[in-house]
Amino acid sequence: MAQLTDAEIERAVRRGARASRNEPRAVRVVYDAASAEVLISLQNGCRFSFPAPLVQELRNVPADALLSVEVVGTGTGIHFPALDVDLSVEGLMLGLFGTRTAAARLAGMATSPAKANASRQNGRKGGRPKKS
Repeated sequence: MAQLTDAEIERAVRRGARASRNEPRAVRVVYDAASAEVLISLQNGCRFSFPAPLVQELRNVPADALLSVEVVGTGTGIHFPALDVDLSVEGLMLGLFGTRTAAARLAGMATSPAKANASRQNGRKGGRPKKS
């Protein structure tokens, strides 16, 4: 394996410092059972919270399994030891609460007058095509 040069190490240190200043980093995380929310305090003084059931891996999990949660790494993630689940702070803030399949399933469950009307129109055309 090649050795890193002093210049490469210095560039890596600068990139790390820049990331630490610009990326969301958690300093504290707790689960509030009363509201069923995970509360994350960030190093810049902001707070971020989300309902635990929104996260695919935390859905249908007993509250006592969520009470033990910790900040991991340099604050880039949170970890639920009882579940062996790790979540990215940045991903959570971007609204990534599960796989694309899970997100599509939740989106498909949404109802609206427009969706009901489109379904009726498609039904008049013979409905969904048969899978071949």
